Amino acid sequence: MEDFVDFLLRAKRETYAAGGDLSDPSRPNSKDLRYAEGPYVYIDTYLGDIDFIGEEAVWKDGQALWGMNYYGWMKVDEIPEGFSKCLKGALLAVPREAPFRGPEEFRSGDFTFRCMWEGDVERFTGREEILHGDVSIYELVFHGGRVTAI
Repeated sequence: MEDFVDFLLRAKRETYAAGGDLSDPSRPNSKDLRYAEGPYVYIDTYLGDIDFIGEEAVWKDGQALWGMNYYGWMKVDEIPEGFSKCLKGALLAVPREAPFRGPEEFRSGDFTFRCMWEGDVERFTGREEILHGDVSIYELVFHGGRVTAI
């Protein structure tokens, strides 16, 4: 799993969080980001913007290996300037010991990103939020783990 986690961290840091280019959509109106290296392929695909749902998945040698589903939403009508910078900064700081979303806490200006999870890369659930000052303005729930074919 060591080489897989290294790949997953690079893939996450090269796609959405880095402002990576979208690839061809896999479904109507989906936004897809793809990263490939050696035997691995990573695809992050999501629908929506303010309220959104998505999936990250990794294949090795053409076989599904790992996946994560997520659903996020804005809790305010107007998104404060600096929100995206905070979210992407937190996602770039994804920790090796929990390569799901961002670190337990990340600060950017008036924003605080918090992430809580249970489990490890093989099976996990979690939740993140962003506060602007003292107000929670964004939430996301996620879950996933290893994928094994019969």
